[in-house]
Amino acid sequence: MAKFELTLPKMGESVAEATITNWLKEVGDTIESDEAVLEIATDKVDSEIPSEVDGILIEKLFNVDDVVQVGQAIAIIEIDGKDEDELTDHSIVEKPAEPMVDEVEKTVSDAKQEAVNTPKDFSDSIRFYSPLVKNIAKEEGISIGELEKLEGSGKEGRVTKNDILAYVKKRPSQPLNSSPQTPKSVPLQQAPQSPVSVNGEDEIIEMSRMGKMIAHHMVQSNLTSAHVQSFIEVDVTNIWNWRNKYKASFERREGEKLTFTPIFMEAIAKAIKDFPMVNVSVDGDKIIKRKNINIGMAAALPDGNLIVPVIKNADRLNLVGMAKAVNDLANRARQNKLRPDDIQGGTYTVTNVGTFGSIMGTPIINQPQVGILALGAIRKVPAVIETPEGDFIGIRNKMFLSHSYDHRVVNGALGGQFVQRVAQYLEAFDKNREI
Repeated sequence: MAKFELTLPKMGESVAEATITNWLKEVGDTIESDEAVLEIATDKVDSEIPSEVDGILIEKLFNVDDVVQVGQAIAIIEIDGKDEDELTDHSIVEKPAEPMVDEVEKTVSDAKQEAVNTPKDFSDSIRFYSPLVKNIAKEEGISIGELEKLEGSGKEGRVTKNDILAYVKKRPSQPLNSSPQTPKSVPLQQAPQSPVSVNGEDEIIEMSRMGKMIAHHMVQSNLTSAHVQSFIEVDVTNIWNWRNKYKASFERREGEKLTFTPIFMEAIAKAIKDFPMVNVSVDGDKIIKRKNINIGMAAALPDGNLIVPVIKNADRLNLVGMAKAVNDLANRARQNKLRPDDIQGGTYTVTNVGTFGSIMGTPIINQPQVGILALGAIRKVPAVIETPEGDFIGIRNKMFLSHSYDHRVVNGALGGQFVQRVAQYLEAFDKNREI
């Protein structure tokens, strides 16, 4: 009888670990190939882990809320009808040998000692810590409160191995005070909140894991970037009429709905090519100019949270390709089927606040990017129309574009010129364009 080790698969270049959020199968359950066994969450996205084989789940190697490294075995599945020479790289042969009594006693003793020395877990923290940093903190007796105040030099202020080892080396006799000096390249941490009074009629709702991550990310972004906004009104009458003309035939031919979003994305990608310095990130005193134009689009999840899947190399797509990419990512976001790679690598973000009726917004920058564009609702409004015969009043379809940008590296001229160029591309849309 053979056993198969179900491992945590690679989920993207920047994803090294994941947290188990839910077991979909119990020990003794029969599992089919490609059937989901458990749900996991990374700092990027939630996902399901399917089985690679048919068999019976005989052992869970981790519990809910445990952190697992990519490539690490997370469950054992018993495989029927497999000879030893047919086993895959993840299969193991069952070995009946049992450990000696003294080895068992030593293992139990070590486990008890570890339980005594292990401080409170990290579930109360919304800040991300790698398993290595957590282990060092436990071994050195560093409390959560102490770790929360430790400055991090990693991405988005994360505490790295070198950060915590440096702190251990020069650790003061008293825990870190509440007002650390913050280097200019490291985001500030959220200030302590004032106590909130609660009476008997109030309902207390626990924030979801993703809700905590979003809250932390938004606060960090506001404290990291100097947010500035520019607004411009755009006449999209030609786009409105063109879409109404072609949307039915487009859906029959392509099997895809034609929304306004891919048209806007096309114009934004063109404008980014014209102004590449909005397609950058800040790393301390250095500016990283991105080669690829990867546009993130904020999408609503079933639980009400937002996620930002990314259209990779958006400037290389024609309108049909853009429409298919937009629809695919939006549909999979609604179905909770996005892969970790789908939300990585964004260099600029677009959010459609008009979906909810807002005419404009002041969106928060999606770090480590330096700009985000909000698309307002399209409205019919009276407008002055200039013609060779003179001006007159007419009904036009108009919308507002709201551009939030990081004033550390994007000044008012660049920020304003960029959103103006997007507007120019939209207003110059060819109403006779074939698709």
